Amino acid sequence: MDLLPSAGQRHRVPYFALVPAIVVAVLVLGGIALRTTLQIEKARQQTVFDATLTLADERVDRLDKLIIAQDNVVAAHVDVDSLPVIARRWLPTAARETPTVRAILVLDMDHDAHDVLAFVSRGASGQEDDAFRKLLLARLLPQMNFGGDGTELRHLHHVIDQQSLLVSYWQREHQGRQYLVIAWHEVARLVHEVMPRLFRDLDRGNSRMNVIDEEGRIVFGPPIKGGEFTVGKPFPTTLYNWRLQVALTTAEELGQKVERQRLIEILMVGFSAVVALAGLAIVVLASMNERRLAALKSDFVANVSHELKTPLSLVRMFGELLLGDRVPNDEKRRQYLQIIVSESERLTALIENVLDFARVERGKAAYEFARGSVAEVATRAVDMYRYRAEREEVAVELTLAEGLPEALIDARALELAIVNLLDNALKYAKDGGRVDVSVEVEGGGGGRLAALTRAADCVVIRVSDRGPGIDPDEQKHIFERFARGRRASERHVRGSGIGLALVKHIAESHGGAVRVESPLTDDGRGSAFIVSIPALARDPEAREGAARAEPERSAPAAARGEEAT
Repeated sequence: MDLLPSAGQRHRVPYFALVPAIVVAVLVLGGIALRTTLQIEKARQQTVFDATLTLADERVDRLDKLIIAQDNVVAAHVDVDSLPVIARRWLPTAARETPTVRAILVLDMDHDAHDVLAFVSRGASGQEDDAFRKLLLARLLPQMNFGGDGTELRHLHHVIDQQSLLVSYWQREHQGRQYLVIAWHEVARLVHEVMPRLFRDLDRGNSRMNVIDEEGRIVFGPPIKGGEFTVGKPFPTTLYNWRLQVALTTAEELGQKVERQRLIEILMVGFSAVVALAGLAIVVLASMNERRLAALKSDFVANVSHELKTPLSLVRMFGELLLGDRVPNDEKRRQYLQIIVSESERLTALIENVLDFARVERGKAAYEFARGSVAEVATRAVDMYRYRAEREEVAVELTLAEGLPEALIDARALELAIVNLLDNALKYAKDGGRVDVSVEVEGGGGGRLAALTRAADCVVIRVSDRGPGIDPDEQKHIFERFARGRRASERHVRGSGIGLALVKHIAESHGGAVRVESPLTDDGRGSAFIVSIPALARDPEAREGAARAEPERSAPAAARGEEAT
């Protein structure tokens, strides 16, 4: 025969299939978000790098073009057919058109000596001009490149004796003779006059820059910390031994901003993943708790049904015996009627328990508090269970302390709590044969129960049995709804699992507390349920009476002055 899955199993199958799918989806989304974050960061860095590189290219190109433009002006003024007119044509406009050119030289390239045919200088020092002329012929000329198209404009950037030199040169041919035209640029003027003018907008704008030589020494500008968004660009044709470094002034801030943004986005992704996983964990735990609660409710229904079935069966059986007139004598008839009455009372108590628990679950439990005596409530509860205890051969002993204070109580609810504790004790007291119920006062600021309820005095109801006891690991769970101890299942003790939950709710509604102590003996037997309720303040005369009665409490006869067995 095929077994069909239950409705609960059919609902759980898609749920447990959905949970891994959600986990996988969260991880995939988190991975995509993290990858996107890293890609965005790389794109930002690349954008900044490209912008900085473009800026460096533009500034390098500007300086190169300025020098080449001056070289073109010099080429326009130099006529190798009429060398004496060079000075007259160039010097008047030299300061304006070629501010960095110090001197113009024309050399004869047809002779090995390379005679200087013309030398025009703007400098005031003839010694410097002579020194440069000698340096040119001796050391610079061998460094020049004359291959290829000799008429092409070329530059030589060279360091001699820690002095940076820049010359522009090109060849001219006239009447079959080769001439070399050289423009000597003053590097110092380029650094101190031209560069500040060209790069002034960088200092004012959102960037900073400097120029370094081939050994990394700063030629112009402030020091720049090597950073992620700093780029270096060599001058391509003129000052090719130097490098222009450009960095955004906001590079550090931008780097920090990118780092902060990346951290925030990573934290957000991580936080989202943690929240999602926590939500899934909560859902799983809630589902497990719901399943456990459903199982407990199922057990509760089965237990209550069994609890109802047993007394109903007895009532029906003895009712049929009486109805069929199959009773041998009047004594049996009375016994049967008594059983019917007791089982009816048991049914009534069970139904009231269930109804009260249902009201508590719905949050509609209402209590009518009034000044009353806890001792009287305990006496009524014990009297209610006395016949059942005698029938089950269990002795119930009630001890009431003298001078008990009154408390603000709901008598019916408190009686229900005591009845539930008695019913619980009678189920497990058959082996011990005895249940002790005591009502006493505890307080004065030093009692443990008083500390629990934060009251100066507490009225304490204690119900003790000689049963098998409660395991320590179960003691914190027995006051939960539908919870039943392991030994209850092992001994097949009937119960609904709501009695102690009602006791806890009633005690806490009275501003008190309930707890269990077990075991009470060295052999691991016995349990005591203690309910504490804050006592009302007593007047001075009542306190004096209680103080006078205190010695009598220790006397056995007085302690059982109102004891009922």
